[in-house]
Amino acid sequence: MQQSTLSDTDILAAYEPPPGTFVRFNFVSTLDGAATHDGVSGAIGGPADKRAFALQRRWADVVLIGAGTIRAEGYAGELVDAAGQRWRTARGLAAHPAIAVVSGSLGLEPDSEFFTRAPVRPLLLTTDAAANDPAKAPLAEVADVVALGESVQPRAVTEYLAGRGLRVIHSEGGPRLLGSFIAADAVDSLCLTLSPVLAGSDAPRISSGPAGDLRRMRLERILHEDGELLLEYRRP
Repeated sequence: MQQSTLSDTDILAAYEPPPGTFVRFNFVSTLDGAATHDGVSGAIGGPADKRAFALQRRWADVVLIGAGTIRAEGYAGELVDAAGQRWRTARGLAAHPAIAVVSGSLGLEPDSEFFTRAPVRPLLLTTDAAANDPAKAPLAEVADVVALGESVQPRAVTEYLAGRGLRVIHSEGGPRLLGSFIAADAVDSLCLTLSPVLAGSDAPRISSGPAGDLRRMRLERILHEDGELLLEYRRP
């Protein structure tokens, strides 16, 4: 195991994605499996988790989020800080990654701060029915609404994003989104921080959805700092 006294450069090198389309999920969990506390995940992770979380975003072509996570966590404003944007542009990347939201019903408010403070025009990946619903028309004024069929399937999401040149897909939740990608065998990397706390609640796990096949993953790395374990598992 490595104590995370590593520099930002060391950590960025550790999380560098391989060539091609790469789907990485990032989650934090308590020791007893809770993915949230008081309805949000931010209260669980400590400084090491937040540092790695921010650095991983630098590699992203697109940050992929479920609509439920937007409603719970906010996600208003820039997701990459000024230093991260300089790092990205120095490597030929857009200053800020694209932002894509998976929402089957488009249950989002166009005047919310997620849209009014968005650093880039968001992509809303949704169903044909929702995209063609006149009641959802105001969302097309603040985002690109993309219809992906009768339901939003993970493979359709990754193929659409890759078709736009967004091959490094960095997802931060929520549990239903991860569960759907697990069921589709579309997870290339899972970065999981185990926070040294016990929740003792009925909070959700990091994934949810119907039971399916077990998906074996290979342990890629372990970092630790002040009791936090930062694990990355990749597809074998």
